[in-house]
Amino acid sequence: MSSIAVVIVNYNTREHLRECLAAVLLEATQEIIVVDNASTDGSVEMVRACYPSVKLHDNVDNRGYGAAANQAMAACAAEYVLLLNSDTVVHMGALDALKIYLDQHRGVAIVGPRLVNVDGTLQPSCYAFPGTFKWFLHYEVPGQLIRRVPVLRNYQQRTWPHTDPQPVPWVMGAALAIRREAFEAVGGFEESFFMYCEETDLCYRLQTAGWQVHFAPVATVMHVGQASTKQYRTEMAIQHMASRLLFYRRHYSTFRFWILAVMMKTTVLARLLFDFYRRLFACDSSQSAGMAADIAAWQRVLIGKWKSVVRH
Repeated sequence: MSSIAVVIVNYNTREHLRECLAAVLLEATQEIIVVDNASTDGSVEMVRACYPSVKLHDNVDNRGYGAAANQAMAACAAEYVLLLNSDTVVHMGALDALKIYLDQHRGVAIVGPRLVNVDGTLQPSCYAFPGTFKWFLHYEVPGQLIRRVPVLRNYQQRTWPHTDPQPVPWVMGAALAIRREAFEAVGGFEESFFMYCEETDLCYRLQTAGWQVHFAPVATVMHVGQASTKQYRTEMAIQHMASRLLFYRRHYSTFRFWILAVMMKTTVLARLLFDFYRRLFACDSSQSAGMAADIAAWQRVLIGKWKSVVRH
């Protein structure tokens, strides 16, 4: 009989991690591994005190999400692994449902469950690959128009109703049921992605190698979202841009990379000018501070300071 382990990557989200582990333990899985990326909020002490059965890896440095996930995958032996963000809570029966789905679909390397927000509403989790025509339709002006047409919106990865299992380009990394055989065949996560796009890159490489990625609402996972990254707003905005550029460079031609890089910087310039204009008329001090952080991020992107992202 196939087995499924649970792996959780954590960074300074102690209380979310506590809830995540409490829900996972109700699923009666035999292997639960937490990799902590040098948290300073007492996360490690909480796990040791409250969940002594959990296998804990306490990193002295923040290695990034992909590297920590690789570390955890190497430390467990199950055929399948449910990789979770620390700000998630699995609903009852999720592990068994995902295990059965992978048993029944031998060509599937990754299954993304249905994600919901804290209030129970759907959290979109399926996306087109960055830099593709479908991605452009979603994120640029045409996509804004398509979303307002009831029939057409069902053909966009992000706005379709998420009611049926189906193959998708990639799924959000907040919760991924992974087939170990496939994961190891492509070398796991690419660790040059410190944060963002690591799951996009993994799904791309898996499909290039002949595996499938599915979204399957056979299980539900609640995801808070940005529990750790929002603590470093400016750095994470820059990291997101840098990771997308790295994805372009790794998987697309040189010509296509430069075209997409120019498009990205043009978009960033427009955002900078828009945020600068909005800040002139902002009345709320906290809103103004947020805009200032965004403006600082856009400026650093435009002058090419990709490698200056702080790895806390």
